[in-house]
Formats: sequence, C-alpha cells, structure tokens
Amino acid sequence: MTSQSYLTELFSLDGRVAVVTGGSSGIGRAVAGALARAGAGVVVVARGERDLVATVDELTAAGCRAAWVSADLSTRDGVRAAAERAAAVFGEPDVLVNSAGVNLRPPLRRLDEEVWDATMAVNLEAPFLLGQRFGPGMADRGFGRIIHITSQQAHRAFVDSGAYGVSKGALESLSRSQAEAWSPYGVTSNTLVPGFVMTPLNRRLASDPERVTALAARTMTGRNGLPADFAGAAVFLASAASAYVTGQSLFVDGGFSVH
Repeated sequence: MTSQSYLTELFSLDGRVAVVTGGSSGIGRAVAGALARAGAGVVVVARGERDLVATVDELTAAGCRAAWVSADLSTRDGVRAAAERAAAVFGEPDVLVNSAGVNLRPPLRRLDEEVWDATMAVNLEAPFLLGQRFGPGMADRGFGRIIHITSQQAHRAFVDSGAYGVSKGALESLSRSQAEAWSPYGVTSNTLVPGFVMTPLNRRLASDPERVTALAARTMTGRNGLPADFAGAAVFLASAASAYVTGQSLFVDGGFSVH
C-alpha cells in the first residue's frame, strides 16, 4: 500500500454527502470547503443568498460537488424545510456540521427573553432538530458523523457569555447525548471548540484592537485563529479515521484553553 492510498483510505470523503449549516462564512465556510475538497458532496445551508452563491461557485470552480440552500434556521418550520431541501440535493447526508449561530451577548442584566429565545433557536434547537432528522438514518446505514461548532464559552465565562455560553454548553451536552444514542451504530458526534477566530460572528470583538491583541497573547501560539485552522480537524472528524472518537470536544484554539 502506498502512502497515498493509505491516506485516502483514512481520510477520503469520496461518495459521502455533507450538510454544513452556516457554511457560507467564517469557520463553516472553511469546513464546507475542506469536506468538499476531500471528496464529499456538500450542501451549504445559510440565510444570505449572496454569500451562498459565492461559496458554492468557488467550490464548483475547484471541481467540487457543492450546492446551496437558503434557509431561516431560527424557526422549527425553517429548520425542517432546510433539512428536506438539503437532503434532496445529493441524497441523505453522511455528515452533518452545525456551524450556524448567532452571537447575541448583552450583559446579563439586559438579557431579555427575546434574545434568549433567538439564541437558543439557532444555536441549540436547530442542531437538535437536524440531528433528529438525519441521525437515525445515519444509524440505519451504519455510518454517520455529526460535528458541532461550539465555543470557549461552553467551558468558561468571559466577555458577557450570557445566553450564548449557555447555548454552546448545552450543545456540547447534546453532542454527548447523540454520541450515546448512535455511536453503537457507526455514528459519531463530536464538537470543535474554537478560540478567538477572526470571523464575521466575532465582528464586535474584532473591532477592538487591544482586545484582539490580548486574546492572541493568551494563546500558546501567539496568534488568534483563522477559519482555515479548522479544515484538517473537520476532515478528520468526518472521515473513517475518527471512527473511535465520539462524544469529545476537540479544542482548536492554539492552546488558549490551557494557557
């Protein structure tokens, strides 16, 4: 066996289908691109059509199989419609990546029910509903990968974690529940935990140069994260190589969490 065939056997996603929510920007876009370039047919789900088209055009120009679905993941009906439209493109998915999220973090004293509900709907309920829709089918077919993008706020409180931190902590618990339910049938569920990454979701923090510098200094690598830093970890968790890795939180944070 050559090194190339060995690596292909471990990491190739040829013939697989992936659905990536929030896949038109930031970490989600990097993950969608990595899975597509590893061979998966990727359906990118997000709200903004302009960014969706740009993402898919880039991937198809590179010879990848990719398509997009515009959807509102803030309502149950919107999530259900998105799931059916996504599954109709390349077939039922083998890989589900939940990267879509909202980052509403007022100070706790100003956190009202509207912000709470909006945060939970996108950050927690949408991944739950998508998992319920696709997880059992993955189990029936004997292969599946569920990957959630969470946050440092799932583990520690800072910069007004509020409802956002609660939603991400609950998402990690959901991932473990999914792992418990479906891992015996070949379906793993794991989370990727970013540090501070320069993405549109972190626009508020990114606008403060002193805070950005301080966050970089808190890592062991001396820099903040980039979306591209998640490509390898995503392919690993989506591939056959991670068959014995489930219910875990993989920190991709430059050592931020242990410094």
